[in-house]
Amino acid sequence: MGPMDLYFDVRDIFRAPRLALSGKKIWIFMVGNLGGFILYWVFSYLSLAMAGVSFSDAINQYGLYPCLFGNEAGWIAWITYFIGIEAWILAIYLACTAVTRVTLKQLKGNDFFSAGDAWKYVCKHWHPVVFAPISIVLIIVFFMVFAGIFAFMGKIPYLGEFIFAFPYIFYFFGSVFTIYTAFVLLVSLHYTPAIVGTYEEDTMGTVFQSYSITWSQPWRVIAYHIVLIPLLQISVYLFSWAWKAGFDLINYVFGCNWFMGAKLSGMVNYATSLVCPGWLCSFFAECIGCLTGCFNICFQGCLSFLSCSVPATSGPLSGSETVAGVLLAISIFLVGLSILSYGLSIISVGETLMFIIFKKKSDDDDLLQRKDEDELEEDMDDEYNFDDEDNEVESDNSEGGLEDDNAEDESPSDDINSGDDSDPEE
Repeated sequence: MGPMDLYFDVRDIFRAPRLALSGKKIWIFMVGNLGGFILYWVFSYLSLAMAGVSFSDAINQYGLYPCLFGNEAGWIAWITYFIGIEAWILAIYLACTAVTRVTLKQLKGNDFFSAGDAWKYVCKHWHPVVFAPISIVLIIVFFMVFAGIFAFMGKIPYLGEFIFAFPYIFYFFGSVFTIYTAFVLLVSLHYTPAIVGTYEEDTMGTVFQSYSITWSQPWRVIAYHIVLIPLLQISVYLFSWAWKAGFDLINYVFGCNWFMGAKLSGMVNYATSLVCPGWLCSFFAECIGCLTGCFNICFQGCLSFLSCSVPATSGPLSGSETVAGVLLAISIFLVGLSILSYGLSIISVGETLMFIIFKKKSDDDDLLQRKDEDELEEDMDDEYNFDDEDNEVESDNSEGGLEDDNAEDESPSDDINSGDDSDPEE
Protein backbone atom coordinates (compact mmCIF):
# COMPACT_ATOMS: atom_id res chain seq x y z
CA MET A 1 0.00 0.00 0.00
CA GLY A 2 1.10 3.54 -0.74
CA PRO A 3 1.03 6.58 1.51
CA MET A 4 -2.31 7.99 2.56
CA ASP A 5 -3.49 11.01 0.61
CA LEU A 6 -3.53 14.02 2.93
CA TYR A 7 -4.83 17.51 2.26
CA PHE A 8 -2.11 19.03 4.47
CA ASP A 9 -4.59 21.43 6.02
CA VAL A 10 -7.21 21.50 8.76
CA ARG A 11 -9.32 18.83 7.01
CA ASP A 12 -6.75 16.20 8.01
CA ILE A 13 -7.42 16.85 11.70
CA PHE A 14 -10.87 15.29 11.30
CA ARG A 15 -9.12 11.97 10.61
CA ALA A 16 -7.76 11.86 14.17
CA PRO A 17 -10.71 10.08 15.90
CA ARG A 18 -10.88 7.39 13.22
CA LEU A 19 -7.12 6.79 13.11
CA ALA A 20 -6.98 6.78 16.92
CA LEU A 21 -9.71 4.12 17.15
CA SER A 22 -7.18 1.32 16.89
CA GLY A 23 -6.65 -1.54 19.29
CA LYS A 24 -2.92 -1.24 18.78
CA LYS A 25 -2.79 2.45 19.74
CA ILE A 26 -5.20 2.07 22.65
CA TRP A 27 -3.22 -0.91 23.93
CA ILE A 28 0.04 1.11 23.79
CA PHE A 29 -1.52 3.81 25.94
CA MET A 30 -2.99 1.25 28.32
CA VAL A 31 0.47 -0.25 28.83
CA GLY A 32 2.00 3.19 29.33
CA ASN A 33 -0.74 4.28 31.71
CA LEU A 34 -0.53 1.07 33.72
CA GLY A 35 3.24 1.33 34.08
CA GLY A 36 3.03 5.00 35.06
CA PHE A 37 0.10 4.41 37.42
CA ILE A 38 1.92 1.61 39.24
CA LEU A 39 4.95 3.86 39.75
CA TYR A 40 2.71 6.69 40.92
CA TRP A 41 0.88 4.33 43.29
CA VAL A 42 4.14 3.08 44.84
CA PHE A 43 5.72 6.52 45.26
CA SER A 44 2.48 8.01 46.60
CA TYR A 45 2.11 5.43 49.35
CA LEU A 46 5.80 5.79 50.11
CA SER A 47 5.34 9.54 50.51
CA LEU A 48 2.30 8.96 52.75
CA ALA A 49 4.42 6.64 54.88
CA MET A 50 7.05 9.41 55.14
CA ALA A 51 4.27 11.75 56.23
CA GLY A 52 3.42 9.42 59.13
CA VAL A 53 0.28 7.81 57.66
CA SER A 54 0.18 4.05 58.16
CA PHE A 55 -0.33 1.86 55.12
CA SER A 56 -3.59 0.36 56.40
CA ASP A 57 -5.09 3.80 57.11
CA ALA A 58 -3.95 5.06 53.70
CA ILE A 59 -5.48 2.05 51.94
CA ASN A 60 -8.77 2.52 53.76
CA GLN A 61 -8.84 6.23 52.96
CA TYR A 62 -7.51 6.38 49.40
CA GLY A 63 -7.64 2.87 47.93
CA LEU A 64 -6.45 2.84 44.32
CA TYR A 65 -5.89 6.60 44.18
CA PRO A 66 -3.44 7.77 46.86
CA CYS A 67 -2.80 11.49 47.18
CA LEU A 68 -0.48 13.42 49.46
CA PHE A 69 -2.45 16.66 49.22
CA GLY A 70 -4.37 17.39 52.40
CA ASN A 71 -1.68 15.82 54.61
CA GLU A 72 1.12 17.49 56.53
CA ALA A 73 4.39 16.22 55.11
CA GLY A 74 8.05 17.19 54.92
CA TRP A 75 9.89 18.22 51.78
CA ILE A 76 11.31 14.72 51.27
CA ALA A 77 7.79 13.28 51.18
CA TRP A 78 6.68 15.92 48.69
CA ILE A 79 9.68 15.24 46.45
CA THR A 80 8.88 11.53 46.54
CA TYR A 81 5.26 12.21 45.66
CA PHE A 82 6.15 14.45 42.71
CA ILE A 83 8.61 11.84 41.46
CA GLY A 84 5.64 9.49 41.16
CA ILE A 85 3.66 12.13 39.25
CA GLU A 86 6.59 12.78 36.89
CA ALA A 87 6.98 9.03 36.33
CA TRP A 88 3.34 8.74 35.27
CA ILE A 89 3.62 11.78 32.96
CA LEU A 90 6.83 10.43 31.44
CA ALA A 91 5.19 7.05 30.79
CA ILE A 92 2.35 8.81 28.95
CA TYR A 93 4.86 10.81 26.88
CA LEU A 94 6.74 7.66 25.89
CA ALA A 95 3.44 6.03 24.94
CA CYS A 96 2.63 9.12 22.84
CA THR A 97 5.92 8.69 21.01
CA ALA A 98 5.15 5.02 20.32
CA VAL A 99 1.65 5.88 19.03
CA THR A 100 3.14 8.63 16.86
CA ARG A 101 5.50 6.10 15.31
CA VAL A 102 2.64 3.68 14.62
CA THR A 103 0.58 6.53 13.12
CA LEU A 104 3.44 7.57 10.81
CA LYS A 105 3.85 4.01 9.57
CA GLN A 106 0.10 3.72 9.06
CA LEU A 107 0.00 6.96 7.07
CA LYS A 108 2.83 5.61 4.93
CA GLY A 109 0.80 2.48 4.21
CA ASN A 110 2.55 0.09 6.61
CA ASP A 111 -0.21 -1.43 8.73
CA PHE A 112 2.05 -4.24 9.98
CA PHE A 113 4.22 -2.07 12.22
CA SER A 114 3.60 -3.65 15.61
CA ALA A 115 3.37 -2.19 19.09
CA GLY A 116 6.56 -4.06 20.00
CA ASP A 117 8.42 -2.34 17.16
CA ALA A 118 7.09 1.00 18.38
CA TRP A 119 8.36 0.37 21.93
CA LYS A 120 11.76 -0.65 20.51
CA TYR A 121 11.89 2.69 18.73
CA VAL A 122 10.98 4.48 21.97
CA CYS A 123 13.75 2.65 23.85
CA LYS A 124 16.18 3.90 21.22
CA HIS A 125 14.93 7.51 21.09
CA TRP A 126 13.70 8.24 24.61
CA HIS A 127 16.38 10.85 25.35
CA PRO A 128 14.88 13.81 23.43
CA VAL A 129 11.43 13.05 24.83
CA VAL A 130 12.80 13.56 28.33
CA PHE A 131 15.50 16.17 27.85
CA ALA A 132 14.02 18.53 25.21
CA PRO A 133 11.50 20.15 27.61
CA ILE A 134 14.14 20.13 30.34
CA SER A 135 16.54 21.95 27.99
CA ILE A 136 13.97 24.66 27.33
CA VAL A 137 13.35 25.01 31.06
CA LEU A 138 17.10 25.37 31.58
CA ILE A 139 17.19 28.14 28.96
CA ILE A 140 14.53 30.03 30.90
CA VAL A 141 16.37 29.43 34.18
CA PHE A 142 19.63 30.64 32.58
CA PHE A 143 18.09 33.98 31.59
CA MET A 144 16.37 34.37 34.94
CA VAL A 145 19.58 33.68 36.86
CA PHE A 146 21.53 36.20 34.81
CA ALA A 147 18.74 38.72 35.23
CA GLY A 148 18.94 38.15 38.98
CA ILE A 149 22.71 38.65 38.94
CA PHE A 150 22.46 41.98 37.11
CA ALA A 151 19.55 43.01 39.33
CA PHE A 152 21.72 42.28 42.37
CA MET A 153 24.53 44.34 40.84
CA GLY A 154 22.06 47.18 40.49
CA LYS A 155 22.13 47.58 44.28
CA ILE A 156 25.74 48.85 44.10
CA PRO A 157 25.77 52.52 45.15
CA TYR A 158 26.28 55.02 42.30
CA LEU A 159 27.42 52.32 39.85
CA GLY A 160 24.23 50.24 40.04
CA GLU A 161 22.12 52.88 38.36
CA PHE A 162 24.36 52.86 35.29
CA ILE A 163 24.51 49.05 35.23
CA PHE A 164 20.74 49.12 34.89
CA ALA A 165 20.45 52.08 32.52
CA PHE A 166 23.17 51.48 29.91
CA PRO A 167 22.40 47.84 28.94
CA TYR A 168 18.62 48.27 29.35
CA ILE A 169 17.99 47.44 25.69
CA PHE A 170 19.68 44.05 26.23
CA TYR A 171 17.57 43.46 29.31
CA PHE A 172 14.47 44.25 27.30
CA PHE A 173 15.18 41.85 24.44
CA GLY A 174 16.33 39.18 26.89
CA SER A 175 13.04 39.55 28.75
CA VAL A 176 11.05 39.25 25.51
CA PHE A 177 13.03 36.17 24.52
CA THR A 178 12.38 34.61 27.93
CA ILE A 179 8.63 35.12 27.52
CA TYR A 180 8.84 33.69 24.00
CA THR A 181 10.73 30.68 25.36
CA ALA A 182 7.94 30.12 27.89
CA PHE A 183 5.51 29.76 24.96
CA VAL A 184 8.03 27.47 23.26
CA LEU A 185 7.94 25.29 26.37
CA LEU A 186 4.16 24.93 26.05
CA VAL A 187 4.53 23.99 22.38
CA SER A 188 7.29 21.53 23.23
CA LEU A 189 5.12 19.81 25.83
CA HIS A 190 2.52 19.26 23.09
CA TYR A 191 4.69 18.32 20.11
CA THR A 192 7.85 16.67 21.46
CA PRO A 193 6.50 13.09 21.03
CA ALA A 194 5.31 13.95 17.50
CA ILE A 195 8.67 15.49 16.58
CA VAL A 196 10.67 12.55 17.90
CA GLY A 197 8.32 9.92 16.50
CA THR A 198 8.09 11.33 12.98
CA TYR A 199 11.26 13.37 12.37
CA GLU A 200 13.66 11.25 14.46
CA GLU A 201 15.27 14.31 16.00
CA ASP A 202 17.73 14.38 18.87
CA THR A 203 17.41 16.72 21.84
CA MET A 204 18.81 19.82 20.14
CA GLY A 205 16.84 19.15 16.98
CA THR A 206 13.64 18.78 18.99
CA VAL A 207 14.29 22.08 20.76
CA PHE A 208 14.94 23.75 17.40
CA GLN A 209 11.72 22.33 15.93
CA SER A 210 9.77 23.61 18.95
CA TYR A 211 11.14 27.13 18.41
CA SER A 212 10.38 26.86 14.69
CA ILE A 213 6.76 25.79 15.22
CA THR A 214 6.17 28.54 17.78
CA TRP A 215 7.58 31.18 15.46
CA SER A 216 6.15 30.07 12.10
CA GLN A 217 2.88 28.29 12.94
CA PRO A 218 1.30 29.98 16.01
CA TRP A 219 -2.14 30.52 14.50
CA ARG A 220 -2.31 27.01 13.06
CA VAL A 221 -1.43 25.61 16.49
CA ILE A 222 -4.35 27.49 18.02
CA ALA A 223 -6.81 26.88 15.18
CA TYR A 224 -6.07 23.16 14.87
CA HIS A 225 -6.53 22.64 18.60
CA ILE A 226 -9.84 24.49 18.44
CA VAL A 227 -10.90 21.81 15.95
CA LEU A 228 -9.27 18.88 17.78
CA ILE A 229 -10.69 19.50 21.26
CA PRO A 230 -14.40 19.22 20.27
CA LEU A 231 -13.59 16.13 18.22
CA LEU A 232 -11.89 14.67 21.29
CA GLN A 233 -14.88 15.35 23.51
CA ILE A 234 -17.47 13.98 21.09
CA SER A 235 -15.42 10.88 20.28
CA VAL A 236 -14.69 10.02 23.92
CA TYR A 237 -18.34 10.53 24.80
CA LEU A 238 -19.49 8.14 22.04
CA PHE A 239 -16.78 5.64 22.95
CA SER A 240 -17.75 5.67 26.63
CA TRP A 241 -21.44 5.40 25.68
CA ALA A 242 -20.70 2.21 23.71
CA TRP A 243 -18.73 0.80 26.66
CA LYS A 244 -21.55 1.73 29.05
CA ALA A 245 -24.11 0.04 26.81
CA GLY A 246 -22.12 -3.20 26.96
CA PHE A 247 -21.70 -2.83 30.72
CA ASP A 248 -25.44 -2.33 31.24
CA LEU A 249 -26.30 -5.25 28.97
CA ILE A 250 -24.16 -7.59 31.06
CA ASN A 251 -25.79 -6.33 34.24
CA TYR A 252 -29.25 -6.73 32.71
CA VAL A 253 -28.68 -10.32 31.57
CA PHE A 254 -26.66 -11.65 34.51
CA GLY A 255 -28.60 -9.60 37.07
CA CYS A 256 -31.92 -11.19 36.19
CA ASN A 257 -33.58 -12.98 39.11
CA TRP A 258 -33.49 -16.21 37.10
CA PHE A 259 -29.69 -16.04 37.04
CA MET A 260 -27.26 -14.34 39.45
CA GLY A 261 -29.63 -11.67 40.76
CA ALA A 262 -28.54 -10.20 44.10
CA LYS A 263 -25.19 -11.98 43.92
CA LEU A 264 -24.30 -9.92 40.86
CA SER A 265 -25.53 -6.77 42.59
CA GLY A 266 -23.17 -7.23 45.53
CA MET A 267 -20.16 -8.03 43.36
CA VAL A 268 -20.74 -5.12 40.96
CA ASN A 269 -21.37 -2.62 43.75
CA TYR A 270 -18.25 -3.74 45.58
CA ALA A 271 -16.14 -3.61 42.39
CA THR A 272 -17.35 -0.17 41.39
CA SER A 273 -16.75 1.12 44.93
CA LEU A 274 -13.13 0.03 44.58
CA VAL A 275 -12.68 1.55 41.11
CA CYS A 276 -14.65 4.73 41.77
CA PRO A 277 -14.97 5.44 45.51
CA GLY A 278 -17.37 8.02 46.84
CA TRP A 279 -14.79 10.76 47.44
CA LEU A 280 -13.51 10.43 43.86
CA CYS A 281 -17.04 10.65 42.44
CA SER A 282 -17.74 13.75 44.52
CA PHE A 283 -14.44 15.27 43.38
CA PHE A 284 -15.35 14.68 39.72
CA ALA A 285 -18.84 16.05 40.40
CA GLU A 286 -17.29 19.28 41.72
CA CYS A 287 -15.03 19.44 38.68
CA ILE A 288 -18.00 18.95 36.42
CA GLY A 289 -19.83 21.73 38.26
CA CYS A 290 -16.95 24.08 37.50
CA LEU A 291 -16.95 23.26 33.81
CA THR A 292 -19.53 24.18 31.24
CA GLY A 293 -20.61 23.31 27.75
CA CYS A 294 -18.99 20.44 25.93
CA PHE A 295 -16.49 19.82 28.72
CA ASN A 296 -19.42 18.95 30.96
CA ILE A 297 -20.74 16.52 28.33
CA CYS A 298 -17.34 14.86 27.99
CA PHE A 299 -16.84 14.24 31.71
CA GLN A 300 -20.39 13.08 32.20
CA GLY A 301 -19.94 10.61 29.36
CA CYS A 302 -16.76 9.23 30.92
CA LEU A 303 -18.22 8.95 34.41
CA SER A 304 -21.52 7.50 33.23
CA PHE A 305 -19.63 4.32 32.42
CA LEU A 306 -19.31 3.55 36.13
CA SER A 307 -23.00 4.11 36.86
CA CYS A 308 -25.04 0.95 36.59
CA SER A 309 -28.59 -0.06 37.39
CA VAL A 310 -28.52 -3.40 39.19
CA PRO A 311 -30.75 -4.82 41.92
CA ALA A 312 -29.94 -3.80 45.46
CA THR A 313 -27.74 -6.19 47.37
CA SER A 314 -29.42 -8.31 49.99
CA GLY A 315 -26.57 -8.85 52.43
CA PRO A 316 -22.79 -8.92 52.98
CA LEU A 317 -20.55 -10.66 50.47
CA SER A 318 -19.08 -14.08 51.08
CA GLY A 319 -15.36 -14.73 50.82
CA SER A 320 -15.54 -16.06 47.27
CA GLU A 321 -17.76 -13.17 46.19
CA THR A 322 -15.27 -10.68 47.67
CA VAL A 323 -12.38 -12.24 45.74
CA ALA A 324 -14.52 -12.30 42.59
CA GLY A 325 -15.42 -8.65 43.22
CA VAL A 326 -11.73 -7.72 43.36
CA LEU A 327 -11.11 -9.52 40.05
CA LEU A 328 -14.16 -7.76 38.58
CA ALA A 329 -12.79 -4.43 39.81
CA ILE A 330 -9.56 -5.06 37.88
CA SER A 331 -11.54 -5.69 34.69
CA ILE A 332 -13.69 -2.58 35.22
CA PHE A 333 -10.57 -0.53 35.90
CA LEU A 334 -8.96 -1.73 32.65
CA VAL A 335 -12.11 -1.00 30.66
CA GLY A 336 -12.30 2.47 32.17
CA LEU A 337 -8.60 2.96 31.45
CA SER A 338 -9.26 2.14 27.80
CA ILE A 339 -11.56 5.19 27.63
CA LEU A 340 -8.76 7.42 28.89
CA SER A 341 -6.34 5.70 26.51
CA TYR A 342 -8.60 6.37 23.54
CA GLY A 343 -8.74 10.06 24.44
CA LEU A 344 -4.94 10.20 24.68
CA SER A 345 -4.72 8.33 21.36
CA ILE A 346 -6.82 11.03 19.68
CA ILE A 347 -4.54 13.72 21.08
CA SER A 348 -1.39 11.89 19.97
CA VAL A 349 -2.69 11.22 16.44
CA GLY A 350 -3.92 14.80 16.16
CA GLU A 351 -0.55 16.23 17.21
CA THR A 352 1.19 13.91 14.72
CA LEU A 353 -1.03 15.10 11.88
CA MET A 354 -0.42 18.71 12.90
CA PHE A 355 3.35 18.32 12.82
CA ILE A 356 3.21 16.64 9.40
CA ILE A 357 1.13 19.56 8.13
CA PHE A 358 3.50 22.10 9.69
CA LYS A 359 6.55 20.58 7.98
CA LYS A 360 4.76 20.54 4.63
CA LYS A 361 3.62 24.15 5.00
CA SER A 362 6.86 25.63 6.33
CA ASP A 363 9.61 23.55 4.67
CA ASP A 364 7.71 21.79 1.84
CA ASP A 365 8.89 18.56 3.43
CA ASP A 366 6.45 15.68 2.93
CA LEU A 367 7.20 13.31 5.80
CA LEU A 368 5.13 10.57 4.17
CA GLN A 369 7.54 10.52 1.21
CA ARG A 370 10.64 10.89 3.36
CA LYS A 371 12.43 7.65 4.18
CA ASP A 372 12.79 7.03 7.90
CA GLU A 373 15.61 5.13 9.55
CA ASP A 374 13.80 1.79 9.32
CA GLU A 375 13.38 2.12 5.57
CA LEU A 376 17.01 3.22 5.15
CA GLU A 377 18.18 0.18 7.09
CA GLU A 378 16.04 -2.06 4.89
CA ASP A 379 17.57 -0.48 1.77
CA MET A 380 21.07 -1.01 3.13
CA ASP A 381 20.28 -4.63 3.93
CA ASP A 382 18.91 -5.15 0.43
CA GLU A 383 22.03 -3.61 -1.13
CA TYR A 384 24.25 -5.73 1.09
CA ASN A 385 22.41 -8.90 0.12
CA PHE A 386 22.54 -7.91 -3.55
CA ASP A 387 26.30 -7.36 -3.33
CA ASP A 388 26.71 -10.72 -1.67
CA GLU A 389 24.79 -12.41 -4.47
CA ASP A 390 26.95 -10.65 -7.07
CA ASN A 391 30.12 -11.77 -5.30
CA GLU A 392 28.84 -15.33 -5.18
CA VAL A 393 28.09 -15.28 -8.90
CA GLU A 394 31.52 -13.84 -9.69
CA SER A 395 33.21 -16.44 -7.51
CA ASP A 396 31.25 -19.19 -9.25
CA ASN A 397 32.26 -17.85 -12.65
CA SER A 398 35.89 -17.56 -11.62
CA GLU A 399 35.90 -21.11 -10.31
CA GLY A 400 34.30 -22.33 -13.54
CA GLY A 401 36.96 -20.50 -15.56
CA LEU A 402 39.75 -22.12 -13.57
CA GLU A 403 38.25 -25.54 -14.15
CA ASP A 404 38.09 -24.87 -17.92
CA ASP A 405 41.69 -23.72 -17.93
CA ASN A 406 42.72 -26.82 -16.07
CA ALA A 407 40.81 -28.93 -18.54
CA GLU A 408 42.57 -27.23 -21.43
CA ASP A 409 45.95 -27.71 -19.77
CA GLU A 410 45.28 -31.37 -19.17
CA SER A 411 44.22 -32.18 -22.77
CA PRO A 412 47.70 -31.74 -24.43
CA SER A 413 49.36 -33.85 -21.79
CA ASP A 414 46.85 -36.57 -22.45
CA ASP A 415 47.68 -36.45 -26.17
CA ILE A 416 51.38 -36.63 -25.46
CA ASN A 417 50.99 -39.51 -23.12
CA SER A 418 48.81 -41.30 -25.60
CA GLY A 419 51.47 -40.64 -28.32
CA ASP A 420 54.22 -42.22 -26.22
CA ASP A 421 52.49 -45.54 -26.33
CA SER A 422 52.32 -45.55 -30.17
CA ASP A 423 55.05 -46.14 -32.77
CA PRO A 424 57.61 -43.28 -32.95
CA GLU A 425 57.53 -43.15 -36.78
CA GLU A 426 53.77 -42.82 -36.75
